[in-house]
Amino acid sequence: MLLEHINQPEDLKRLSLTELETLAGEIRQFLIEKLSVTGGHLAPNLGVVELTLALHTLFHSPYDKLIFDVGHQAYVHKILTGRKDKFDTLRKYKGLCGFVKRSESEHDVWEAGHSSTSLSAAMGMALARDLKGEHNKVIAIIGDGSITGGMALEAMNHIGHEKKNIMVILNDNEMSIAPNVGAIHNYLSKIRSDRHYLKAKEEVEHLLKKIPAIGGTLAKTAEKLKDSLKYFVLNGVWFEELGFTYIGPVDGHNLPVLMDTLKQAEKVNGPVLVHVVTTKGKGYTPAEKDSHTWHGLGPYKIESGQVLKPVGQPPMYTEVFGNTLIELGEKDSRIIAVTPAMPGGSGLLKFAKQFPTRMIDVGIAEQHAATLCAGLATEGMKPIFAVYSTFLQRAYDQVVHDICRPKLNVTFAIDRAGFVGPDGETHQGVYDIAFLRTLPNMVLMMPKDERELRDMMQTALEYNDGPIAYRYPRINGTGASIDLPPKAIPIGTWETVREGDYAAVLAVGPMIQVAETAAEQLAKEGINLRVVNARFIKPLDEAYLLQLANDSTPIITMEEGSIQGGLGSAVMEFFAGKGIIGLPVKVLGVPDYFVEHGSVSEQREEVGLTMQNLIAEVKKLMPRKRQRA
Repeated sequence: MLLEHINQPEDLKRLSLTELETLAGEIRQFLIEKLSVTGGHLAPNLGVVELTLALHTLFHSPYDKLIFDVGHQAYVHKILTGRKDKFDTLRKYKGLCGFVKRSESEHDVWEAGHSSTSLSAAMGMALARDLKGEHNKVIAIIGDGSITGGMALEAMNHIGHEKKNIMVILNDNEMSIAPNVGAIHNYLSKIRSDRHYLKAKEEVEHLLKKIPAIGGTLAKTAEKLKDSLKYFVLNGVWFEELGFTYIGPVDGHNLPVLMDTLKQAEKVNGPVLVHVVTTKGKGYTPAEKDSHTWHGLGPYKIESGQVLKPVGQPPMYTEVFGNTLIELGEKDSRIIAVTPAMPGGSGLLKFAKQFPTRMIDVGIAEQHAATLCAGLATEGMKPIFAVYSTFLQRAYDQVVHDICRPKLNVTFAIDRAGFVGPDGETHQGVYDIAFLRTLPNMVLMMPKDERELRDMMQTALEYNDGPIAYRYPRINGTGASIDLPPKAIPIGTWETVREGDYAAVLAVGPMIQVAETAAEQLAKEGINLRVVNARFIKPLDEAYLLQLANDSTPIITMEEGSIQGGLGSAVMEFFAGKGIIGLPVKVLGVPDYFVEHGSVSEQREEVGLTMQNLIAEVKKLMPRKRQRA
């Protein structure tokens, strides 16, 4: 096996083209086998095997900077840079990260879990290179879905203006996670279908070179002829008008052609874009047929392609959201669902099928999605922005400026709230409480179970006084009955889940179940712990808090979110504002650092969001309570 002898990129440079092609097959088999056990982003990586081999063979990482956008497609890069022996730990606690990670290898010069960042990073690195007088290559690898993101377009505009030596590899597989949408996607489709441009361009250039002593007016006429030809066949015009030399499309699985094309691109002075067409899931039939499912998944059976999932569990919160939205949509035609390229992940595929004109996928464009929702709200519609917590961060200015400030009635359905397990630190949904709670006019809530999620969706539908958000985790529900029609909850009201007089745990979301389990254990010792469903994070149930203060009840807040700016902060701010001092308040949440990948249970264990830690904290409060009693 050739792969056994590949430990660093320099090892590739000894191989012939035939051996590199053999190695490509070995890498695909390695990925299929390893990910069948660990899960991970299979389809994106199967699609870039030859491309990654070509880049590492021709260039000199880490001296030359290979900048991967998002990192979904960087497993092959990891294999070739000394980490193949760690793939059994992929996305596991303290194991190999599923994304590019600077602390993991010197070859990981950039890291990102969000799309469309690579071109801006490349421009920064190129500027630094030139200021230092160095001569390394700067190469950004970006997908056709990511290049539609506003940040990528801003970077392209700047790169084209500055004329820096930057190579952009456009990995065009017609997919991000879901099928791509938009005018740029359609333009790339047109380029893919037109194979005549390069040949025609070469013929014109050959003709011009045969004209002796060309100069003056004739030269200008000749250049205009080339430009006219360029516009006539359209291929790559848009990129060239932005200042890039466009090369392609090229078959991303034809290694000899790909290598020759990259060598050609290397000689270009100024920014160059190499358009590489690849097949997502290449080499594994189930992934090729359904690249959406196989974009990122858990363990599976190699022979059948059957994805291994637990059976007999309650539905995921995402599924409950999607089904309930259909139920509400049937009764209210004002409901418009909006997603930034995540219709499947956000549970909207069924809604889109039933209401095709009322589901809007804007592509990877969270900022646009948020302000689009604002525009819909001004016209009396009921827009529901279905978005992962981590991706909502990208639209923060629009939430502040375009939605909260004018008090527009936009609903935020915030999926993946809390820990997200193997996706890790770039995707953790633990900051939305802090960045939304501070905004005027915002209502923020979180359900304790799937039935309450349905009630919160009804609450949001009936609410007409500004933006409102409900957040829910990436886990299965609790098994609560969802047979009854959803009903609205009075804004700002909490719920006593379990009575108790020793201390009160104010918990939200899945922490309710953790608190209930702890209360059951403490009851065996004669300690009665009250469990409160603090379902409204903003506004707080101030009457409930004042009653706890009047009863001198010690408080523990528990949230799968940042301690800074979270529910616990809000509770202490309230008491401070009321001049209430001396009441013990312990805040349990996510500390001030980025929690890495692992299982959700391991992540909770790391930060102390467990039954055992809650019991220990309650017992620390006990002496104070008894002294006052």
